[in-house]
Amino acid sequence: MAGPRSAPSRPRTATAPTRANLGFLLSKASQRWNEVLAERFAARGFAEVRPAYGSILIPLFEEDGLRMSELARRARLSKQTLTTLIPRLERDGLIERRSDPGDGRAALVFLTTRARAFAPVAAAVLAGLDDEITILVSSRDLATTTRVLRALMDLDRTTSRSEIPRSARSVSPQGGV
Repeated sequence: MAGPRSAPSRPRTATAPTRANLGFLLSKASQRWNEVLAERFAARGFAEVRPAYGSILIPLFEEDGLRMSELARRARLSKQTLTTLIPRLERDGLIERRSDPGDGRAALVFLTTRARAFAPVAAAVLAGLDDEITILVSSRDLATTTRVLRALMDLDRTTSRSEIPRSARSVSPQGGV
């Protein structure tokens, strides 16, 4: 005989924030992830690469020579944030801007030799972290976590549950994700 299914949860009433709050946990997990990345990048000779640079570098690893507007879109960053980060990556010798031959008013962003040398290091560090995570978390939980994080990336960009991709809104019988 199957166990009873829990009733749908009621909307929560506001309570004082705690360290069990999802936002706090996401923030602290992200903070720790970035600390580990920075330590491992530095240990491999890339101390200048800040984890935040991944938002710019990953789209450029996928396709070098992007316009700023396209880079902002792929990085999921505002143009204002991008214009703050780009000079930092230039200062650290990871990217360079060049005039767009098709539009003299636009600039294209390219990886430098240093950034291209960093790409396999980043891949190895991230693969190592993925391996460590699979020791701590089951593959099923990791798949669920990845799906939930993708949904959270679109938080407030969708207005109703019907607009959220089905793959991001699977609900367990217990009412959770």
